[in-house]
Amino acid sequence: MDRRSILKNAGIAGVLAAGIAPAVHAQAAVRWRLASSFPKSLDTLFGGAETFAKAVRAMSGGKFEISTHAAGELMPAFGVVDAVQQGSVEMAHTAPYYFFGKDEAFALGTAIPFGLNSRQMTAWMVEGNGLKLMREFYARYNIINFAAGNTGAQMGGWFRKPIKSVQDLKGLKFRIAGLAGKIMERMGAVPQNIPGGDIYPSLEKGTIDAAEWVGPYDDQKLGFVKVAPYYYYPGFWEGSAQLDFFINQKAFDALSAENKAIVESAAALAHVEVQAKYDARNPGALRQLVASGAKLTAFPQDMMNQAFKVAGTIYEETSAKNESFRKIYADMSKFRAEQNLWFRFTEMSFDRFMQSQKL
Repeated sequence: MDRRSILKNAGIAGVLAAGIAPAVHAQAAVRWRLASSFPKSLDTLFGGAETFAKAVRAMSGGKFEISTHAAGELMPAFGVVDAVQQGSVEMAHTAPYYFFGKDEAFALGTAIPFGLNSRQMTAWMVEGNGLKLMREFYARYNIINFAAGNTGAQMGGWFRKPIKSVQDLKGLKFRIAGLAGKIMERMGAVPQNIPGGDIYPSLEKGTIDAAEWVGPYDDQKLGFVKVAPYYYYPGFWEGSAQLDFFINQKAFDALSAENKAIVESAAALAHVEVQAKYDARNPGALRQLVASGAKLTAFPQDMMNQAFKVAGTIYEETSAKNESFRKIYADMSKFRAEQNLWFRFTEMSFDRFMQSQKL
């Protein structure tokens, strides 16, 4: 199925407005379970799954229902790929880079340090080779993926003590996911891959010294300012972070053409809504966090410079030993270079001017 067909021919609004086609009425009822890697308390992230399920139900006239389950209800947050691969559940809602331990190529489906921003990521997926290449990779796991949202550029996280230079990373136990963990490890930190719901108690007990999650809206809900007041930016490891719906390939293939189109359209709706929520809610949350004592600080320049160099080295090393990573990263890198050339004259120049104004 053409990944853009439903959007080009009707669009999300068109599908919803068209009502329920007779062909959909005639189909047998479908019941799926969705396992999320996120807790219900994060309405931005888990909310993407709920938006998806609600849209599927509406467009199918109630014939296609998907129950959504937060992390820990059916399985641990990081157990969802195995569950979908094995057919224990029909689908999952997750951040692919959580599973880079299985294969580094998973990270490319979400974010890599100094990678693409959110618009560039969507462009690579929809109009570039991103979706094609990632689906070729996920096919090994009996999975087909659909974009399920993007956080936009993230913050650099919460630290118990200030980071004045790259030397302050030595021995720092830092909750961080994906290939970013390898980069931070190379710079002296000790990366910890911890699910979102477990970060606060780990910080509170001192099991970890710092943690990154997403940004102000989610971070405020999780209460990090109470236990680690130094709030750094930018999250250079996540210039954007794409979430995905992972669907068991056999389960998807068994759907009718109408239900496949409904899945694609509902996923596109969730994808747009997730980032819209973050962009709308982060500013107010940031103000409130600063008022609550968050010490907003930029990462030291020497740390940024070294991280960029280390990232390049790790990508070369990973490409040399992992053919899947090499193929996908090479295509992403080429796309990134073209995008940055364009953004340099438009988005960046406009944003830089606007941020200097008093509005």
